[in-house]
Amino acid sequence: MESVTLSKGTLKRIIAEGEKLVSDVETLASKEQDAVARQRISEIKKDDVQGISELELGHYLRSRGANVD
Repeated sequence: MESVTLSKGTLKRIIAEGEKLVSDVETLASKEQDAVARQRISEIKKDDVQGISELELGHYLRSRGANVD
């Protein structure tokens, strides 16, 4: 493994840029989740929700790896 020597100023800039990128990803993920939540709330308000049986729910949860016994 090779080593690299960085000045404190360079390291601080790298860390700041990394934090900004993480923040940007967080913002994008949050916006997508908000859109999904708004769509779901809209469906619920319109009473456009189809229920599923307990058996169907069990199959779904098992497919996602949950222990439903």
